[in-house]
Amino acid sequence: MSDQAETRRFRDAIGHFATGVCVVTAFSENGPTGMTANAITSLSLDPLLMIVCFDRNARTRVAAEATGRVAVNVLAADQKALSHVFASKASEEEKFAGVDWSERAGVPVLEGSLAWFTGSLEDLRPGGDHEIGIVAVEEFGASGGEPLIYHRGAYSRLLGERP
Repeated sequence: MSDQAETRRFRDAIGHFATGVCVVTAFSENGPTGMTANAITSLSLDPLLMIVCFDRNARTRVAAEATGRVAVNVLAADQKALSHVFASKASEEEKFAGVDWSERAGVPVLEGSLAWFTGSLEDLRPGGDHEIGIVAVEEFGASGGEPLIYHRGAYSRLLGERP
């Protein structure tokens, strides 16, 4: 196990890698559940696969594992407040209060997301204090707009020219 100083140095260094911000959602027996995540990436184009990393203690991981279904909602630049809410330890009922969402392919999809992906949780593998989920993507969609970016411990915006 690493010490706190080493952990902090690692977090500071890896923070230089800018990421998008997502909310991962699933259904539990009590309704929708969700968590903010940025350890998400595409894995394969054939078949369509994604990696979603869950904190071992996350309620959303428990729900996704139980149902075998998950959605990944890529947040838009104007959805910073959603990121904060879903990163909190608030109850799931509080997290979803006032949030527009709809059920697609058996999971909650957040309205206004820049992109969304739904699929089945094919595998969970241990990864330190996280579980690495492999998701077989079944449905997805995208809209125009700017993504919410996380870099060096803060939200940021894209700069420069667009292709």
